[in-house]
Amino acid sequence: MYKVMLVDDDFPVLELLTKTIDWKSLGFEVISTHENGVSALESAEIEMPDVLISDIGMPKMDGIELTRKLKSMNENLQVALLSCHTDFNYAREAVKLQVSDYLVKDTFELEELCELLQKFKVQLDTMQNNKQKEQKLQLILSKNKEKEKAIFIKRLINAAYKNEAEWEKDRKKYGLKEEEGYIITMLSIHPNHSEAFPEETLHFAISNIVAEFLERLNPLAVHFPAPDNKIFIFFPGDLGYQMNALSNAKETLKMIQFSIEKVLNINSSSIIGEKTEGLLGYQTRIKGLLNNQQQLFYMLPRTVESIKESVKKTEELFAKYDEAATEMRMIVLNKNMEQISEFINKWTIYITENQFSPDVVKDWFWKLLLDLNVKLQALQYFSGEYSFESKHQEIFLMEHMYQLKDWLKQYFKKMIHYHETNDQTKRKEIIEAFKYVAMNLERKITLDEISSYLFLNSSYFSRLFKKEVGETFVEYVTRMKINRAKELLEQTDESVGKICERLGYDNQSYFIKLFKTYAGTTPIEYRSGKVG
Repeated sequence: MYKVMLVDDDFPVLELLTKTIDWKSLGFEVISTHENGVSALESAEIEMPDVLISDIGMPKMDGIELTRKLKSMNENLQVALLSCHTDFNYAREAVKLQVSDYLVKDTFELEELCELLQKFKVQLDTMQNNKQKEQKLQLILSKNKEKEKAIFIKRLINAAYKNEAEWEKDRKKYGLKEEEGYIITMLSIHPNHSEAFPEETLHFAISNIVAEFLERLNPLAVHFPAPDNKIFIFFPGDLGYQMNALSNAKETLKMIQFSIEKVLNINSSSIIGEKTEGLLGYQTRIKGLLNNQQQLFYMLPRTVESIKESVKKTEELFAKYDEAATEMRMIVLNKNMEQISEFINKWTIYITENQFSPDVVKDWFWKLLLDLNVKLQALQYFSGEYSFESKHQEIFLMEHMYQLKDWLKQYFKKMIHYHETNDQTKRKEIIEAFKYVAMNLERKITLDEISSYLFLNSSYFSRLFKKEVGETFVEYVTRMKINRAKELLEQTDESVGKICERLGYDNQSYFIKLFKTYAGTTPIEYRSGKVG
């Protein structure tokens, strides 16, 4: 719907135009009516119309002046002037302002105005289509420019410039001054997987934010998109006596990061390299920034730091492994979320203070969780059901310590919630049965044996187990054994026969048949990855 503003100091005329014309069917809506030009102008400053239908002779501001002012605000405004005047001077002024029509109140018909509105709609549709085509073309050109800049930075990273002439051509193309050194900075975007932005759209949106702030705060700076959610910004190293180049770079980066978070709900951080110049200098600085993943890993959102040398530490963290593992097991078994948060805070603070290598930290936490999972499975903390398979990849995809910290808290929260809800319907006898099976999984377990262990009649226990668990005790034991067989197939190189014997099965053919019934494939096919 196109927006229409009606202006006339004769109220009956406004009422006639508002109520007798079927605006909606013509593709319009009346957004406001006014009895003088001043009121109309004030309204247009809040919501600009696409079409103005106005009287000429009005108090405070006439229709000619109103048209002139609104045309200065919206050059595509369609205008029809109504008047009792047939004076040539009014008509001449209307022509100067490119008014679409000049209608004399005493003689024009409503059908004539409707025809004029239809004409307006065709013109507005055409202008809108042309504008959309122009915007689409501009978008394509902008995206192509960003892609070219990305290729340029890749060539710098890969030392692909083999001769000076080739380098000089690209340097000039992207506005890098030969006589000026640049402070090279790296803006790192922290991916937010909960925000469903297509990757290309996200990168383009961030580049636009960066370009907007650079144009306003430092027009001589140049930005280049790079792989792995990075953007390099070249800030001029000398801004004259009135401005400190390093301070300008820091403040600009902070404002860019704030805007990215506000507009896109995505965090970012930045590292500032040293001032440098020339092809070799740029290549060295860019590689140094890219290789400094350790510093980036420990940076918080919206922080800006100067580049620091990374120190590789490994042994000291793993010397703390047993202490952390024991502490974690006890806290988790107590199901106290407050203690778990304290545990995570304690160890993430220790790790951050010592700045261990990101890969070492992820490996350390993964081993802690893996060990915890094995121990709790043995105690039937998860009743053999809790999924742990995807956690390895999730941990190693974490690019920042604060993200890993938040992930750990959410992981333990979900794990404890699962255990609490899973145990709500379980009687003590069932929980004890789970634990007994877990502790004796690698041997034959019978219904009589577990019933005797629990001091229960075997028939009574069998009915109780089926009622509480939803499957028979024999089915449950078999499922646990098959799950264990899967783990052994994945984590060891033991033969199928050895695994069969280890789990208490005397007949290998029977074991293979049982495995296929539960897993949908044979043990050999499962190990080779031919599942389904």
